[in-house]
Amino acid sequence: EVQLVESGGGLVQPGGSLRLSCAASGFTFSNYTMMWVRQAPGKGLEWVSNINSRGTITNYADSVKGRFTISRDNAKNTLYLQLNSLKTEDTAMYYCVKDSLKGQGTQVTVSS
Repeated sequence: EVQLVESGGGLVQPGGSLRLSCAASGFTFSNYTMMWVRQAPGKGLEWVSNINSRGTITNYADSVKGRFTISRDNAKNTLYLQLNSLKTEDTAMYYCVKDSLKGQGTQVTVSS
């Protein structure tokens, strides 16, 4: 059974940082492109970033470019998202995604 378990969210002040993790199991993690998406309250899903299977190619939404960094550790079957210089508009539930499957999400709240 494919499982994606996100963690690392929380409440942070504007300008702060968080590191999200996604523990993957039930499939050969190193074979798959992975991505992060987010959903703000009352809004639809927004693609944030993706990374190829080897971790050599990354892409970012314009809204997070230069502030967020996606990475992966294939030996640990784990996907990461480093969030820096957080803004209130980054408040959302963050999900890691494999194909069309996403985990339960981790909440990021940016507020003073």
